Amino acid sequence: MLALSVLAAAAFIYVTAEIMPVGALPAIAADLRVSEAMVGTLLASYALVAALATVPLVRWTAGWPRRRTLVFTLVCLTVSQLISALAPTFEVLALGRVLCALTHGLMWSVIAPIAVRLVPTTHAARATMAVYVGTGLALVVGSPLTAALSDLWGWRLAVVAITAAALAVLVAARLTLPAMAAPGISSGTRAQRVSHFRNRPLVVMSLLTVMGVTGHFISYTFIVVVIRDIVGIDGPTQAWLLAGYGIAGLAAMALLARPGDRHPKAAIVGCLAGLAAVFAVLSGLGFLDRNTGTTLLIGVVAVMAWGATATAVPPMLQSAAMRHCPDDPDGASGVYVAAFQVGIMAGSLIGGLLFEQAGEPVMLAVSGLLIAVALVSVVVSPNLFDATGSGAASAGEK
Repeated sequence: MLALSVLAAAAFIYVTAEIMPVGALPAIAADLRVSEAMVGTLLASYALVAALATVPLVRWTAGWPRRRTLVFTLVCLTVSQLISALAPTFEVLALGRVLCALTHGLMWSVIAPIAVRLVPTTHAARATMAVYVGTGLALVVGSPLTAALSDLWGWRLAVVAITAAALAVLVAARLTLPAMAAPGISSGTRAQRVSHFRNRPLVVMSLLTVMGVTGHFISYTFIVVVIRDIVGIDGPTQAWLLAGYGIAGLAAMALLARPGDRHPKAAIVGCLAGLAAVFAVLSGLGFLDRNTGTTLLIGVVAVMAWGATATAVPPMLQSAAMRHCPDDPDGASGVYVAAFQVGIMAGSLIGGLLFEQAGEPVMLAVSGLLIAVALVSVVVSPNLFDATGSGAASAGEK
């Protein structure tokens, strides 16, 4: 469906812009004369702004048609990338990313509900997975391409490319998506707010999301450095492994699209177990501190498994969050997105501290520990991924 493709393109360009510093980290550090750890804080500051702005913006735009809301976020993205491309200093670059960060959570809070409304209720997770294909493509194409462009011709050219792509997606969204009135306009904001705070499964899922995303981003913020120092791959070749990370994520999302609807808890438990194992392996390679053909092969496989397990989880979590609040899926999605951004912020900051003070093996070990705690919490939490609400009930009947 064309509309789902445009939504996936919006996800692609937003995620590419968000994680641009990951692939271009060494190039930005050298050009703006700051440390690599300082560049890593671009993700933390971005996530902080997104986490603080998401819920207020979701409420402010609650009465807008969904297409208008999405187009608004894409306008902000385009302008922010133009500012970033021209930034003369690190501070201006950080400020330029603030505009994009302000509407990042708003974009994610509406994009999945739009996709779900375009398909039957029984296909909710699959529609969300289709949108998240954009995220996978950002990892397959966006991040490796920005890394390669930054290494060959400078990071600014990479940001210019993101700016042009964002403008193209903006036009496509305006021309192809239906206006789509906001759901539940007649219900008051106060009622929606109370239902979210009192929605125990949604709150528990959001807290587990913070924990899991923190664990992931402690190390993902420095994945280029991990690939260089632990796996043993340097230079433009890194882009190929980053692409492998993304391809593995796309494959995992495709394989788990149907299980994500039918058996979400089992699928999420499997992914978290695999991710914890990946961090354990990479941490072990770091402590071993040897670069041989065997360690290279193990490291490459671990990074691709990292991509598969980490990429497949978010769409299943977001689908579950919306099922827990069928009367206001946009608001529930906003709460989940805010929790996700808090996790990114915490992970980036903690990762920077561990990277500078303790080293990469310890950093990876802490990631694995947090993912393991999240895994146990999911296992022991009853009914966390059960279908609830009217929409879920109808899905269960079929």
